[in-house]
Amino acid sequence: MQNIVVLTGAGLSAESGLQTFRDESGHWLIEDVDAVASIEGWLRDPQRVLDFYNPRRAQLDGVQPNAAHVALGKAQTAVRESSGGAFTIITQNIDDLHERGGASGVIHMHGELRKQRCHVCDALSPYEAAIGRADVCLSCGQAGAMRPHVVWFGEMPIGMDECLEALAAADLFVSIGTSGAVQPAASFVAIAREGGARTLEINLKPSETARLFDERRYGPASQVVTDWAWETIAGLETRL
Repeated sequence: MQNIVVLTGAGLSAESGLQTFRDESGHWLIEDVDAVASIEGWLRDPQRVLDFYNPRRAQLDGVQPNAAHVALGKAQTAVRESSGGAFTIITQNIDDLHERGGASGVIHMHGELRKQRCHVCDALSPYEAAIGRADVCLSCGQAGAMRPHVVWFGEMPIGMDECLEALAAADLFVSIGTSGAVQPAASFVAIAREGGARTLEINLKPSETARLFDERRYGPASQVVTDWAWETIAGLETRL
């Protein structure tokens, strides 16, 4: 039985056509971060925040999971069914491409674009349309309080207890498509190493934490992640 923890970042979804936030043409070079990704920005000008995230949500309808998403979904199923092990996917991405690629139980530590949350009562609900200022929370009845279910700067990531539990039990930690610059995810490799896990980085280029990984593979996610996933599946079949 093997326990695998996979952390994914924006580099995984980039090949599906979703613009990353930190590349040379990324969102943070276009937008004022504090204005659209902080609670202060929301309180100051909620319409500007909605105008930033509503097109991001609509964009999901025009993209599909790439080969890497599909391969991870298949590897997760194989590990769970063949060895009875755990295959936990933790993602920094707010898209739903992992689920559409066949994965389940994904921990979205930075939230999900296809959900909305009430700023007053914290009620959470699926939502694929554009969020409007006149929308009313079905739980508390408050109007104008519905916000994207996205973790903004200064807010606590989602599912941290689950993440830490998975890392503590991991035999292998794999980081895919992340910059290694955003905490607390950037510290996951160190936590996994302290717990005795082997570590692998898969990325387009070395991350800021590359030196902490036992093994490193670089290239397009659709190729390198897929190769690793099929190696993992083949390894399970060999042990049967």
